[in-house]
Amino acid sequence: MKVMLGISGGVDSSVAALLLQRQGQQVEGLFMQNWEDDGLAGPCTVDSDRKDAVAICGQLGIPFHARNFAAEYMERVFVHFLDEYRAGRTPNPDVACNREIKFTTFLDAARALGAERIATGHYAQVTERDGVYQLLRAADAAKDQTYFLHTLNQRQLAATLFPIGKLEKTQVRRLAREAGLATSAKKDSTGICFIGERDFRSFLAHYLPARPGELRTPAGERVGTHQGAMYYTLGQRNGLGIGGRHDASGAPWYVVGKDVGENVVYVAQGHANRWLQSRRLRTAPADWVAGHAPAAQFRCSARTRYRQQDQGCTVEVAVDRLEVQFDQAQVAVAPGQSIVFYAGAVCLGGAVIAATDAAFGGMAPGPAAANGQPQPLVQHF
Repeated sequence: MKVMLGISGGVDSSVAALLLQRQGQQVEGLFMQNWEDDGLAGPCTVDSDRKDAVAICGQLGIPFHARNFAAEYMERVFVHFLDEYRAGRTPNPDVACNREIKFTTFLDAARALGAERIATGHYAQVTERDGVYQLLRAADAAKDQTYFLHTLNQRQLAATLFPIGKLEKTQVRRLAREAGLATSAKKDSTGICFIGERDFRSFLAHYLPARPGELRTPAGERVGTHQGAMYYTLGQRNGLGIGGRHDASGAPWYVVGKDVGENVVYVAQGHANRWLQSRRLRTAPADWVAGHAPAAQFRCSARTRYRQQDQGCTVEVAVDRLEVQFDQAQVAVAPGQSIVFYAGAVCLGGAVIAATDAAFGGMAPGPAAANGQPQPLVQHF
Protein backbone atom coordinates (compact mmCIF):
# COMPACT_ATOMS: atom_id res chain seq x y z
CA MET A 1 0.00 0.00 0.00
CA LYS A 2 1.31 3.41 -0.95
CA VAL A 3 1.23 5.78 2.03
CA MET A 4 1.96 9.50 1.75
CA LEU A 5 3.42 10.78 5.00
CA GLY A 6 3.16 14.43 5.94
CA ILE A 7 6.82 14.92 6.81
CA SER A 8 7.42 18.12 8.76
CA GLY A 9 11.12 17.91 9.54
CA GLY A 10 10.42 17.07 13.18
CA VAL A 11 11.23 13.94 15.15
CA ASP A 12 7.62 12.70 15.31
CA SER A 13 7.04 12.53 11.56
CA SER A 14 10.57 11.17 11.12
CA VAL A 15 9.83 8.20 13.38
CA ALA A 16 6.43 7.80 11.71
CA ALA A 17 8.29 7.36 8.41
CA LEU A 18 10.67 4.86 10.00
CA LEU A 19 7.81 2.77 11.43
CA LEU A 20 5.86 2.74 8.18
CA GLN A 21 8.96 1.58 6.33
CA ARG A 22 9.58 -1.18 8.87
CA GLN A 23 5.97 -2.32 8.42
CA GLY A 24 6.66 -2.84 4.74
CA GLN A 25 4.55 0.05 3.51
CA GLN A 26 5.45 1.86 0.29
CA VAL A 27 6.00 5.16 2.08
CA GLU A 28 6.76 8.53 0.52
CA GLY A 29 7.16 11.91 2.21
CA LEU A 30 5.36 15.15 1.39
CA PHE A 31 6.46 18.43 2.97
CA MET A 32 3.66 20.98 3.37
CA GLN A 33 4.54 24.66 3.31
CA ASN A 34 1.54 26.39 4.87
CA TRP A 35 2.96 29.87 5.43
CA GLU A 36 4.94 32.29 3.29
CA ASP A 37 7.72 34.29 4.95
CA ASP A 38 5.86 37.47 5.95
CA GLY A 39 9.01 39.56 6.41
CA LEU A 40 8.12 40.37 10.00
CA ALA A 41 10.67 40.26 12.77
CA GLY A 42 11.50 36.81 14.07
CA PRO A 43 12.80 33.54 12.65
CA CYS A 44 10.93 31.58 9.97
CA THR A 45 11.71 27.86 10.18
CA VAL A 46 10.21 26.72 6.86
CA ASP A 47 13.56 26.44 5.06
CA SER A 48 15.33 24.59 7.87
CA ASP A 49 12.35 22.28 8.41
CA ARG A 50 12.29 21.44 4.72
CA LYS A 51 16.00 20.62 4.78
CA ASP A 52 15.47 18.30 7.74
CA ALA A 53 12.57 16.61 5.94
CA VAL A 54 14.73 16.09 2.85
CA ALA A 55 17.50 14.66 5.06
CA ILE A 56 15.16 12.14 6.69
CA CYS A 57 13.77 10.98 3.35
CA GLY A 58 17.36 10.63 2.12
CA GLN A 59 18.40 8.60 5.14
CA LEU A 60 15.45 6.23 4.77
CA GLY A 61 15.63 6.11 0.98
CA ILE A 62 12.05 7.23 0.42
CA PRO A 63 10.80 9.64 -2.27
CA PHE A 64 10.37 13.28 -1.22
CA HIS A 65 7.63 15.62 -2.46
CA ALA A 66 6.85 19.22 -1.53
CA ARG A 67 3.73 21.30 -1.98
CA ASN A 68 2.99 24.93 -1.15
CA PHE A 69 -0.42 25.26 0.50
CA ALA A 70 0.13 28.83 1.73
CA ALA A 71 -2.65 30.27 -0.44
CA GLU A 72 -5.14 27.68 0.84
CA TYR A 73 -4.00 28.27 4.41
CA MET A 74 -4.42 32.03 4.07
CA GLU A 75 -7.92 31.69 2.62
CA ARG A 76 -9.29 28.90 4.80
CA VAL A 77 -7.48 29.36 8.12
CA PHE A 78 -5.75 32.71 8.58
CA VAL A 79 -8.55 34.99 7.33
CA HIS A 80 -10.95 33.27 9.73
CA PHE A 81 -8.37 33.59 12.51
CA LEU A 82 -8.24 37.38 12.04
CA ASP A 83 -12.02 37.71 11.75
CA GLU A 84 -12.48 35.88 15.04
CA TYR A 85 -10.02 38.14 16.86
CA ARG A 86 -11.74 41.23 15.42
CA ALA A 87 -15.01 39.93 16.86
CA GLY A 88 -13.46 39.49 20.31
CA ARG A 89 -13.26 35.70 20.26
CA THR A 90 -10.21 33.44 20.70
CA PRO A 91 -9.92 31.04 17.73
CA ASN A 92 -7.87 27.87 17.52
CA PRO A 93 -6.04 27.83 14.16
CA ASP A 94 -4.56 24.37 14.77
CA VAL A 95 -8.04 22.83 14.69
CA ALA A 96 -8.85 24.71 11.48
CA CYS A 97 -5.50 23.75 9.91
CA ASN A 98 -6.12 20.06 10.52
CA ARG A 99 -9.63 20.27 9.09
CA GLU A 100 -8.88 22.44 6.06
CA ILE A 101 -5.25 21.69 5.17
CA LYS A 102 -3.66 18.60 6.68
CA PHE A 103 -6.62 16.26 6.20
CA THR A 104 -8.28 17.87 3.19
CA THR A 105 -5.81 19.67 0.91
CA PHE A 106 -2.98 17.29 1.80
CA LEU A 107 -5.23 14.25 1.38
CA ASP A 108 -6.26 15.45 -2.09
CA ALA A 109 -2.61 16.06 -3.05
CA ALA A 110 -1.61 12.61 -1.79
CA ARG A 111 -4.36 10.95 -3.79
CA ALA A 112 -3.22 12.86 -6.90
CA LEU A 113 0.22 11.31 -6.36
CA GLY A 114 -1.26 7.83 -6.26
CA ALA A 115 -1.34 7.26 -2.49
CA GLU A 116 -4.04 5.07 -0.99
CA ARG A 117 -3.60 6.49 2.48
CA ILE A 118 -1.96 9.36 4.31
CA ALA A 119 -0.06 9.38 7.59
CA THR A 120 1.09 12.05 10.01
CA GLY A 121 3.16 12.30 13.18
CA HIS A 122 0.18 13.20 15.36
CA TYR A 123 -0.28 11.55 18.74
CA ALA A 124 -3.65 9.84 18.20
CA GLN A 125 -5.04 6.47 17.15
CA VAL A 126 -7.65 5.22 14.70
CA THR A 127 -9.62 1.99 14.91
CA GLU A 128 -12.58 0.54 13.07
CA ARG A 129 -15.51 -1.01 14.89
CA ASP A 130 -18.58 -2.39 13.09
CA GLY A 131 -17.75 -0.38 10.00
CA VAL A 132 -17.33 2.90 11.90
CA TYR A 133 -13.94 4.55 12.31
CA GLN A 134 -13.14 5.85 15.79
CA LEU A 135 -10.61 8.47 16.83
CA LEU A 136 -8.86 7.32 20.01
CA ARG A 137 -6.60 9.08 22.47
CA ALA A 138 -2.88 8.48 22.15
CA ALA A 139 -1.04 6.14 24.47
CA ASP A 140 0.94 9.13 25.76
CA ALA A 141 -1.70 11.16 27.60
CA ALA A 142 0.63 14.14 27.93
CA LYS A 143 1.08 14.35 24.14
CA ASP A 144 -2.42 13.33 23.00
CA GLN A 145 -3.59 15.53 20.12
CA THR A 146 -7.16 14.36 19.61
CA TYR A 147 -8.35 17.75 20.86
CA PHE A 148 -6.98 19.28 17.64
CA LEU A 149 -8.23 16.41 15.46
CA HIS A 150 -11.86 16.23 16.60
CA THR A 151 -13.30 17.57 13.31
CA LEU A 152 -12.02 14.60 11.27
CA ASN A 153 -14.81 12.69 9.56
CA GLN A 154 -15.25 9.09 8.45
CA ARG A 155 -13.75 9.66 4.98
CA GLN A 156 -10.65 11.27 6.46
CA LEU A 157 -10.13 8.70 9.22
CA ALA A 158 -10.58 5.80 6.79
CA ALA A 159 -7.62 7.16 4.83
CA THR A 160 -5.39 8.08 7.78
CA LEU A 161 -2.65 6.33 9.75
CA PHE A 162 -1.10 7.61 12.97
CA PRO A 163 2.05 5.43 13.27
CA ILE A 164 3.28 6.85 16.61
CA GLY A 165 -0.11 6.92 18.36
CA LYS A 166 0.71 3.84 20.45
CA LEU A 167 4.08 5.17 21.62
CA GLU A 168 5.23 7.38 24.47
CA LYS A 169 7.27 10.41 23.48
CA THR A 170 10.32 8.92 25.20
CA GLN A 171 9.99 5.85 22.96
CA VAL A 172 9.81 8.06 19.86
CA ARG A 173 13.03 9.82 20.85
CA ARG A 174 14.72 6.49 21.59
CA LEU A 175 13.74 5.01 18.22
CA ALA A 176 15.06 8.12 16.47
CA ARG A 177 18.40 7.89 18.30
CA GLU A 178 18.80 4.18 17.69
CA ALA A 179 18.11 4.65 13.97
CA GLY A 180 20.53 7.59 13.81
CA LEU A 181 17.86 9.92 12.42
CA ALA A 182 19.05 13.48 11.81
CA THR A 183 16.11 14.88 13.81
CA SER A 184 16.53 12.70 16.91
CA ALA A 185 17.54 15.61 19.14
CA LYS A 186 15.54 18.34 17.39
CA LYS A 187 13.45 20.49 19.73
CA ASP A 188 9.68 20.13 19.42
CA SER A 189 7.92 23.06 17.79
CA THR A 190 5.53 25.00 20.03
CA GLY A 191 2.90 27.66 19.57
CA ILE A 192 0.87 28.61 16.53
CA CYS A 193 2.65 27.52 13.35
CA PHE A 194 2.65 30.89 11.58
CA ILE A 195 3.79 32.81 14.66
CA GLY A 196 6.47 30.45 15.92
CA GLU A 197 8.72 32.01 18.54
CA ARG A 198 7.57 35.57 17.82
CA ASP A 199 5.67 37.70 20.34
CA PHE A 200 1.99 37.05 19.70
CA ARG A 201 0.72 40.58 20.28
CA SER A 202 3.42 42.13 18.11
CA PHE A 203 2.60 39.71 15.31
CA LEU A 204 -1.14 40.33 15.55
CA ALA A 205 -0.63 44.11 15.56
CA HIS A 206 0.69 43.93 11.98
CA TYR A 207 -2.76 42.73 10.88
CA LEU A 208 -5.01 44.24 13.58
CA PRO A 209 -3.58 47.69 14.49
CA ALA A 210 -3.45 48.71 18.13
CA ARG A 211 -6.47 50.57 19.48
CA PRO A 212 -5.78 51.66 23.08
CA GLY A 213 -8.64 51.61 25.57
CA GLU A 214 -9.50 51.23 29.24
CA LEU A 215 -9.03 48.38 31.65
CA ARG A 216 -11.99 48.39 34.02
CA THR A 217 -13.23 46.34 36.94
CA PRO A 218 -16.66 44.73 36.61
CA ALA A 219 -17.96 47.65 38.70
CA GLY A 220 -16.75 50.06 36.02
CA GLU A 221 -13.69 51.47 37.81
CA ARG A 222 -10.79 52.33 35.52
CA VAL A 223 -7.60 50.56 36.64
CA GLY A 224 -5.34 50.90 33.61
CA THR A 225 -5.10 50.93 29.83
CA HIS A 226 -4.74 48.29 27.14
CA GLN A 227 -3.50 48.27 23.55
CA GLY A 228 -6.59 46.74 21.95
CA ALA A 229 -9.39 44.56 23.27
CA MET A 230 -8.87 41.99 20.49
CA TYR A 231 -5.37 41.18 21.81
CA TYR A 232 -6.65 39.75 25.11
CA THR A 233 -8.32 36.48 26.02
CA LEU A 234 -10.33 35.35 29.03
CA GLY A 235 -8.18 34.26 31.93
CA GLN A 236 -5.12 36.13 30.63
CA ARG A 237 -2.81 37.35 33.38
CA ASN A 238 0.37 38.51 31.67
CA GLY A 239 0.73 41.83 29.93
CA LEU A 240 -1.96 43.77 31.81
CA GLY A 241 0.44 46.25 33.38
CA ILE A 242 -1.67 46.89 36.49
CA GLY A 243 0.64 47.92 39.29
CA GLY A 244 0.07 47.75 43.03
CA ARG A 245 -3.05 49.56 44.20
CA HIS A 246 -3.70 50.70 47.74
CA ASP A 247 -7.38 49.76 47.45
CA ALA A 248 -6.76 46.22 46.13
CA SER A 249 -5.36 42.95 47.44
CA GLY A 250 -2.03 41.62 46.27
CA ALA A 251 -3.71 38.93 44.15
CA PRO A 252 -2.90 38.99 40.41
CA TRP A 253 -5.32 40.51 37.91
CA TYR A 254 -7.01 38.49 35.15
CA VAL A 255 -9.04 39.35 32.08
CA VAL A 256 -12.67 38.43 32.85
CA GLY A 257 -14.50 39.99 29.91
CA LYS A 258 -14.29 42.18 26.82
CA ASP A 259 -16.49 44.67 25.02
CA VAL A 260 -14.88 44.95 21.60
CA GLY A 261 -17.41 47.49 20.39
CA GLU A 262 -16.63 49.86 23.26
CA ASN A 263 -12.98 48.71 23.31
CA VAL A 264 -13.09 47.94 27.04
CA VAL A 265 -11.32 45.03 28.76
CA TYR A 266 -12.70 43.98 32.15
CA VAL A 267 -10.35 42.65 34.81
CA ALA A 268 -10.66 41.22 38.31
CA GLN A 269 -8.33 39.75 40.89
CA GLY A 270 -7.76 36.05 41.54
CA HIS A 271 -7.85 33.16 39.08
CA ALA A 272 -10.89 31.60 40.77
CA ASN A 273 -12.90 34.82 40.91
CA ARG A 274 -16.61 34.47 40.19
CA TRP A 275 -16.44 36.58 37.02
CA LEU A 276 -14.48 33.83 35.24
CA GLN A 277 -16.65 30.94 36.38
CA SER A 278 -19.32 29.24 34.27
CA ARG A 279 -21.42 26.08 34.43
CA ARG A 280 -23.11 26.15 31.03
CA LEU A 281 -22.15 26.94 27.46
CA ARG A 282 -23.66 27.05 24.01
CA THR A 283 -21.83 26.12 20.81
CA ALA A 284 -21.93 26.49 17.07
CA PRO A 285 -23.00 23.37 15.07
CA ALA A 286 -20.97 20.33 16.10
CA ASP A 287 -18.61 18.02 14.22
CA TRP A 288 -19.15 14.36 15.15
CA VAL A 289 -16.49 11.81 14.27
CA ALA A 290 -19.12 9.12 13.63
CA GLY A 291 -21.16 11.51 11.48
CA HIS A 292 -23.91 11.93 14.07
CA ALA A 293 -24.34 12.65 17.79
CA PRO A 294 -24.38 9.71 20.22
CA ALA A 295 -27.90 10.69 21.33
CA ALA A 296 -30.19 13.70 21.65
CA GLN A 297 -28.99 14.02 25.23
CA PHE A 298 -26.04 12.21 26.75
CA ARG A 299 -23.41 12.16 29.47
CA CYS A 300 -19.70 12.32 28.64
CA SER A 301 -16.49 14.12 29.56
CA ALA A 302 -15.20 17.22 27.80
CA ARG A 303 -12.28 19.60 27.48
CA THR A 304 -12.58 23.30 26.68
CA ARG A 305 -8.84 23.70 26.10
CA TYR A 306 -5.88 21.50 25.29
CA ARG A 307 -4.39 19.51 28.19
CA GLN A 308 -7.29 20.33 30.49
CA GLN A 309 -8.36 17.49 32.76
CA ASP A 310 -11.56 15.81 31.58
CA GLN A 311 -14.69 17.47 32.95
CA GLY A 312 -18.00 15.65 33.42
CA CYS A 313 -20.92 17.19 31.58
CA THR A 314 -24.33 16.68 29.98
CA VAL A 315 -24.83 17.53 26.31
CA GLU A 316 -28.16 18.45 24.73
CA VAL A 317 -28.10 18.34 20.92
CA ALA A 318 -30.04 20.77 18.73
CA VAL A 319 -29.92 21.17 14.95
CA ASP A 320 -27.70 24.26 14.97
CA ARG A 321 -26.01 24.12 18.38
CA LEU A 322 -25.22 22.18 21.54
CA GLU A 323 -26.19 23.11 25.10
CA VAL A 324 -23.63 21.82 27.59
CA GLN A 325 -23.92 21.77 31.37
CA PHE A 326 -20.89 20.88 33.48
CA ASP A 327 -20.91 19.03 36.78
CA GLN A 328 -18.48 21.53 38.26
CA ALA A 329 -17.84 25.23 37.65
CA GLN A 330 -15.33 25.90 34.86
CA VAL A 331 -12.79 28.73 34.82
CA ALA A 332 -12.02 31.01 31.86
CA VAL A 333 -13.96 29.21 29.14
CA ALA A 334 -13.31 31.33 26.04
CA PRO A 335 -15.77 31.75 23.15
CA GLY A 336 -14.03 30.86 19.89
CA GLN A 337 -12.16 27.94 21.41
CA SER A 338 -13.33 24.35 20.94
CA ILE A 339 -15.07 22.04 23.36
CA VAL A 340 -14.19 18.41 22.62
CA PHE A 341 -16.14 15.41 23.92
CA TYR A 342 -14.91 11.99 25.02
CA ALA A 343 -16.36 8.62 26.03
CA GLY A 344 -13.39 7.03 27.74
CA ALA A 345 -10.61 6.76 25.15
CA VAL A 346 -12.92 7.61 22.25
CA CYS A 347 -13.05 11.17 20.93
CA LEU A 348 -16.69 11.77 19.94
CA GLY A 349 -16.24 15.15 18.27
CA GLY A 350 -16.62 18.76 19.29
CA ALA A 351 -17.76 22.27 18.47
CA VAL A 352 -16.71 25.90 18.70
CA ILE A 353 -17.84 27.62 21.89
CA ALA A 354 -20.26 30.47 21.14
CA ALA A 355 -21.24 31.70 24.62
CA THR A 356 -21.14 30.78 28.32
CA ASP A 357 -23.14 31.72 31.39
CA ALA A 358 -20.17 33.55 32.91
CA ALA A 359 -20.87 37.17 33.77
CA PHE A 360 -19.43 38.42 30.48
CA GLY A 361 -20.04 35.20 28.53
CA GLY A 362 -23.01 36.41 26.52
CA MET A 363 -25.42 33.75 27.81
CA ALA A 364 -27.99 34.36 30.54
CA PRO A 365 -27.47 32.22 33.66
CA GLY A 366 -29.73 29.20 33.67
CA PRO A 367 -31.96 27.77 36.40
CA ALA A 368 -30.42 25.85 39.24
CA ALA A 369 -31.88 23.39 41.67
CA ALA A 370 -32.81 24.60 45.14
CA ASN A 371 -29.62 23.15 46.61
CA GLY A 372 -27.48 25.02 44.09
CA GLN A 373 -26.57 21.86 42.17
CA PRO A 374 -27.01 21.34 38.42
CA GLN A 375 -30.37 20.25 37.02
CA PRO A 376 -30.89 16.47 36.95
CA LEU A 377 -29.08 14.76 34.08
CA VAL A 378 -31.03 12.48 31.82
CA GLN A 379 -29.18 9.93 29.73
CA HIS A 380 -25.83 8.32 30.40
CA PHE A 381 -23.65 7.44 27.40
